[in-house]
Order: sequence, then C-alpha cells, then structure tokens
Amino acid sequence: MNEPTEQQLLEALKEIKAEDVVVQTVATLVNLAGQKLSVEGAKDPGEAQKAIDAARHMLPLVPEEAQAPIQNALDQVQMLYVRETSEQKAPPKDEPPPQSKIWTPGS
Repeated sequence: MNEPTEQQLLEALKEIKAEDVVVQTVATLVNLAGQKLSVEGAKDPGEAQKAIDAARHMLPLVPEEAQAPIQNALDQVQMLYVRETSEQKAPPKDEPPPQSKIWTPGS
C-alpha cells in the first residue's frame, strides 16, 4: 500500500471542517452510549451516561441541518438509559412492596 504524500495529506486537511468533526464526534458519543446500554458483556450505564452528557453539551455546536436526526437518536438513547437504570432499581416482582412505617389508626 502506498503512503500518502505530503501534498495529499495537505489537500485532505484543507477539506476537513471543524463542524464535520463535531458532527462525527457527537454521533460517535450517541452510538457509544447505545452500545454501553445494549451490548451484553459490555453494558456500562455509567459510561453511557457520560457519553450522553457529552453529546448533549456538544449538540448546540452541531450544524442546524444535522441537529434533528442526532437529537432524535440522542432522545432514543436517553429513553433506553432510563429503562435500563430504572429496571436495576425496581424491586423483584416476587417481593411484596415495602410497608409504610407511618402509624395509622387501625394498623
């Protein structure tokens, strides 16, 4: 395989725009969060939350024409995060709900 020449690298660098890198970075963060929430053996809600937070903070830097699809994907990942983390906190179904410790007449 031929190595790119210095001139080819310079031409490629001229083509790259900061907004393209921002879009790719935010999309990568959203994808990473989705993977950290759904891939068995790699689940890590803490890492997913970090990726979601980073994507949310960077979203205003995304060009307007790319914001809607990224926001939609981010919304879906956030909903998945809520489902995954709320399932972990839910008591097992075979356990009775905790009883109130507040005294009421007749109890």
